[in-house]
Amino acid sequence: MERRMEDMLPIMDVEHDCILSKQGDITIVFKVELPEIFTLSDQEYEAFHQSWIKALKVLPKFCVFHKQDWFLESTYKADFTKEDSSFLTRSSERFFNGRPFLDHSCYIMLTKKTIGRKTSTSLFSSLIRYSIVPQETLNFQLLEDFMDSAGQFKRIMEDSGFVKLTRLDNNALRSQSRKVGLIEQYCVLSQSPDSFVYKDLKFDKGLEVGDKHCQLFTLGDAADLPALCGSRINFDRYCSDKTKFSVGFASTLGQLLSCNHIYNQYIFIEDAQKTIQKLESKRLRLQSLSAYSRENMIARDATNDFLNEAIAQQRLPVKAHFNILAWSTDKEELKEIKNKVISALTQMDAAAKQETVGAPQIYWAGIPGNAADFPMNDTFDTFTEQAVCFLSMETSYRSSLSPVGIRLGDRQTGKPVHVDISDEPMKMGICTNRNKFILGPSGSGKSFFTNHMVRSYYEQGAHIVLVDVGHSYKGLCDMVGGYYFTYDEHNPIRFNPFYIGQGDNLDTEKKESIKTLLLALWKKDDETFNRSEYVALSNSLQLYYEKLEKNAEIFPCFNSFYEFLKEDFVPILESDKVKEKDFDVNNFLYVLRPYYKAGEFDYLLNATENLDLLKERLIVFELDNIKDHPILFPVVTIIIMEVFISKMRKLKGVRKMILIEEAWKAIAREGMAEYIRYLFKTVRKFFGEAIVVTQEVEDIISSPIVKQAIINSSDCIILLDQSKYQNKFEQIQDLLGLTDKAKALVLSVNKSNDPDKKYKEVFISLGGIISKVFRTEVSLEEYLAYTTEEPEKVKVQQYARKFGGDIKRGIAALAQEMRNQIK
Repeated sequence: MERRMEDMLPIMDVEHDCILSKQGDITIVFKVELPEIFTLSDQEYEAFHQSWIKALKVLPKFCVFHKQDWFLESTYKADFTKEDSSFLTRSSERFFNGRPFLDHSCYIMLTKKTIGRKTSTSLFSSLIRYSIVPQETLNFQLLEDFMDSAGQFKRIMEDSGFVKLTRLDNNALRSQSRKVGLIEQYCVLSQSPDSFVYKDLKFDKGLEVGDKHCQLFTLGDAADLPALCGSRINFDRYCSDKTKFSVGFASTLGQLLSCNHIYNQYIFIEDAQKTIQKLESKRLRLQSLSAYSRENMIARDATNDFLNEAIAQQRLPVKAHFNILAWSTDKEELKEIKNKVISALTQMDAAAKQETVGAPQIYWAGIPGNAADFPMNDTFDTFTEQAVCFLSMETSYRSSLSPVGIRLGDRQTGKPVHVDISDEPMKMGICTNRNKFILGPSGSGKSFFTNHMVRSYYEQGAHIVLVDVGHSYKGLCDMVGGYYFTYDEHNPIRFNPFYIGQGDNLDTEKKESIKTLLLALWKKDDETFNRSEYVALSNSLQLYYEKLEKNAEIFPCFNSFYEFLKEDFVPILESDKVKEKDFDVNNFLYVLRPYYKAGEFDYLLNATENLDLLKERLIVFELDNIKDHPILFPVVTIIIMEVFISKMRKLKGVRKMILIEEAWKAIAREGMAEYIRYLFKTVRKFFGEAIVVTQEVEDIISSPIVKQAIINSSDCIILLDQSKYQNKFEQIQDLLGLTDKAKALVLSVNKSNDPDKKYKEVFISLGGIISKVFRTEVSLEEYLAYTTEEPEKVKVQQYARKFGGDIKRGIAALAQEMRNQIK
């Protein structure tokens, strides 16, 4: 028999941001933002659990708590509309386009039933009867009282710090001309708010909504429930020998169940006193009948235990029901879906029951605003403490709305998420600086992650100075056209500290850095300089730059400065009668002679290219070949200091980043530890961030100054795979100040990676408050740009040469060839 939907729909109207049923029940709906999955600890799950209990206890009697979690199969849709997208960004969009994931949305519906309302059952549902609105629905005071209770519920939940509740208004509940409302969305199981296809409901051959074949699985009988329940359970895939990894007790029915489904959770708050009286009567009846069967005796004892707990521990007796509505447009998939749901229930130690005869009434009660019409014969008696265990507690990873950050992947599916680890944590008050400490053993994906981070920040306009000792950033630097300073016999490292770029000027800081450099070249570490020598150098620089202003044809470099000293400055010293003991200019010229034309190091300070370091946004100093050189290394470290401090102070309103790889050990050895400490403490004030990357914790511990400066001043801790240290992780935990929750997360990294995809996981802690694990999964083009594997780097260079040195075209061609080989 066919009937029209509008005649049967149990909803009378939507007004005052409430749903009014034809039975006179009033429903308020909240959209809920839950915590992200894999981010809560044991203690946090327990605290969250207690918050639900407290919130439910403020609801009035004859109230229904209905939590509805939608999990819809979706795919990532790439955005190719941005014209300023880089080659690698477009590659990433293509790579992730179509990536499947579960899209989660959660709603809480609080329904106030009318007093004296006849209890609904499978035989007495609004699906098969009509109704008259009761008088009390028109009582404004009752509505006000219910609104107050709902407000208290919202306040308690939000004060817990775990969730955010947003009240849905009329427009969100009721369908608009170009948008499907929540009520219609459920009735037709719409997977998009823009879908306007009307669908038939069929109950004759199972449950069908349009072209969707549905299956309903319920937890509505105490006999089907697990023997034990709690706020959390172990997630074995991420557990280690040393740590237990927690997820919510009902996670297997929510975020971990990979199919289209709705998880409905009902808690019915009745008149507690009457419920206890009914159970007392039941206990007496069972007592009388206990002599006739053992089943009656067991039922009597169970009822007695329930009553004792209710009275002794002040528990709130409630009725509860939980169900999973799963569907597919392909009938052949139903068996697989059934297996998934049964497996999920089995993991909770619950018995799976597939509803058939009573499915239409249970589905009908799931319509937002119709929870009061739920067939009570499909509920069981329990307490709020136990009922809350079955609530879905988590959602999927969320993307930050910040314009700054890096693209990482969510842990379950690899869906791209935008993560801000610099600005947003400071705005939230979680972090007080943007500094980062990155720790990961060799082969853990450390350089790969830092390449990805550096490239992201570069594309967002940051100025970056990199100090490296392993050629990890050569590919990226070549791709963006940055300056790459390295040393080899045929092409030694070259700088020009005397050059002043366009828009720059000779300020005190520039002069001081040149004087520091000249003194470092002239004097040994253990030699001191006197006041007169310092003054003489100051005067020489002042006069040199005055000469340059008058003679534009003179190119500023060490050669022209040396010639100025010999030809112009020596006569000035003689006329001023400067004594040799005050400033031995001949000794100065002799010691600095190797840096002048035809000297051993004449290349070092006379560069004629890559001069404007202030304006260049990516500068890489590769120190591998000179880190033990007694002459070159001190000079290079001074120039690195000068370059970054110059950027730090002169580039107002521009993000600055200095990233020091393993080179920090050599820098600290060269008396630069104080500079690192200064950098980490002050860079925040100049819209900058200092980052140190290391392989071994022992390296940090061995340098007390660096240990204190780096770790204590880095609010962002980034750890790669630490599984090799799991038996001695306490040392790392103590040093970095990690919580037990963070420890469990760190030791879960790469524990259960998808074997069909190539990626590594990374742990990020912000201020010790927010800790998460993400995937670092990238496109093949990004992989080739970041790779540190020598054969792959050589191949990239070979392909680039085929296109006249164009790295992008070379990578694109190589990536396409590799994809064709896989096919």
